Amino acid sequence: MCLEGFQAGLSWLIVLRRRDHLRTVFSGFTPEVVAAMTDVDVERIVADPGVIRHRGKIASVINNARRAVELRDEFGRLGAFFERFACDRPRPLSSRDVPTATDESRAMSRELRARGWSFVGPTTMYALSQAYGLVDDHLGGCWVDDTPATAPRS
Repeated sequence: MCLEGFQAGLSWLIVLRRRDHLRTVFSGFTPEVVAAMTDVDVERIVADPGVIRHRGKIASVINNARRAVELRDEFGRLGAFFERFACDRPRPLSSRDVPTATDESRAMSRELRARGWSFVGPTTMYALSQAYGLVDDHLGGCWVDDTPATAPRS
């Protein structure tokens, strides 16, 4: 989710090129460690040329780590919260049919924002849903799918 937030407004290539360094400065994205970071840590990270130096996104990672710990404590594990927003819909017939957001990603975004999360808009939450496997919008014939491109989808 941290990388999804950093990607907002940028190309994935930029984020992927800095992923390893982001992982290092954010202690492997371990929620408890990141949640304990302070304003001093934000300043240190903002000054690091190896990261995406967007103060708001950096502060968001720390804020969201704190909120993640709260969610985990409430739901027992983070996945239990996110899995409530699984989207069982027909697979798209073409790339034009792949949405940028769904009712589920909008609901997830609303609930996370109400809980104090940031950089969790509906499009970002749809991308997270794709990455987490909450929605399967792979086209037939895709390298991860064994359904022929011409086969009907359900």
